[in-house]
Amino acid sequence: MIAGHSVHAILIAGAVWLAAVAALTFAMRERPQAFPLLAVIALPFRVPLSLEGRTVNLLIPLYAVVAAGALAHLLPRVLKRQSAYLSGRPPMLLDWLLSASVLVYAVQIAYSSDRVKGVENLVFFYIPFLLLYLLLREAPWTRGMVFACFGAAVALAVLFAGVGFVEYGRKQLLLNPKVVAANQYDNYFRVNSLFFDPSIYGRFLALVMLGVTTAVLWTRRRREVLLGAAVLAWLWGGLITSFSQSSIAALLLGLAVLAACRWDMRSTAYVAAGLVAIVLVAVLMAPPSLHLGLSGSKGSANNATSGRAKLVTGGLKLFADRPLQGFGSGSFEREYVRHNGVSGAGATSASHTIPVTIAAEQGIAGLALYLTLLVTAFLVLFSDAGRSPPRIVIAACFAALVLHTFIYADFLEDPMTWTLLGIGVALQSAPYRSLPPADTPAARRVPVAG
Repeated sequence: MIAGHSVHAILIAGAVWLAAVAALTFAMRERPQAFPLLAVIALPFRVPLSLEGRTVNLLIPLYAVVAAGALAHLLPRVLKRQSAYLSGRPPMLLDWLLSASVLVYAVQIAYSSDRVKGVENLVFFYIPFLLLYLLLREAPWTRGMVFACFGAAVALAVLFAGVGFVEYGRKQLLLNPKVVAANQYDNYFRVNSLFFDPSIYGRFLALVMLGVTTAVLWTRRRREVLLGAAVLAWLWGGLITSFSQSSIAALLLGLAVLAACRWDMRSTAYVAAGLVAIVLVAVLMAPPSLHLGLSGSKGSANNATSGRAKLVTGGLKLFADRPLQGFGSGSFEREYVRHNGVSGAGATSASHTIPVTIAAEQGIAGLALYLTLLVTAFLVLFSDAGRSPPRIVIAACFAALVLHTFIYADFLEDPMTWTLLGIGVALQSAPYRSLPPADTPAARRVPVAG
């Protein structure tokens, strides 16, 4: 049962949230360009809530922005029986694939062994993030809006890194008791700043660092280069204190994409292959004192990957048991426990390799849809992107994020995926080089597409 004071607090919080949505809706009706900036600012902030015995970190601020955006921009179109797309441009293949992904996920909840988890993902992630994508792809993007969103993301990353430095210096975390407990047993101290997960914190920093690197590579002004270098040094320190190997790998891939676009693809491939070979040799020959997990009496691939190799193997066994339809949306943790005889504490909600999680939960149908979505997204983002630095960084960030999901988790469950795709489609439809200067009548009239 819920105590009376808890109900009272929930009602007050709900009323405040609705009031915020109403205020944001009015603001967006007056200034449509406010939505992208507010969405970018709200992206990282999560609020922990207890649901059915689970602690779910929900993006409450982002939900308010998306709800207001839908009320301000999409709902009037629906009521007038017009296209929900603000520009009137018909949907493209990527739109259909994203919508199909949400629909298939919803259908497969019907036979899931963990319907609560599946419904949580659908209601709190898939549906609101689809709306986020639609609103971003149709927002009135201008040069000024691109720079404003980039500046907001950089400011947030600098702030988060500063909080992380304070945590590292004090050896005390502000959030996430699981990481606090893990730090007591590890040989290093991981920070997560205002995030609930060091790897998600590292993912955010890595993507912002790619944006700053793009600005440095494509600028001709020494002042901007020096400022960008200082920001990169600060964010690199924040990334290191997170000890997120997956985020560092994602950053390196993104940097390789930027180098290939800025200089030469063949030379970049040779250099990248050489660096990978050096890193592999260094890891294999590293002494046990470095705690990389591959050497020593307990050295193994599973130890080196913090248990992820075992999760991947278990996920592949689940896929082999039911390859056609999978075990249903959100079922990985429960089925992993049931098939491997481990406790709930020894399992996780995903395999830390998104293709494996999708294969186990959604079978061949879901996996085929996922792969088609990836190929289509890369084609859209990289098509003629070499002429536009903003499009280049979106493509590089998406490539980095996809690699991160191969090593960690959360693809369509992460709003960054939908944000990158929405902005990428918008900039493809209205190329950056053709956007008029900000704060002019022409800029305020420029639609995303058409």
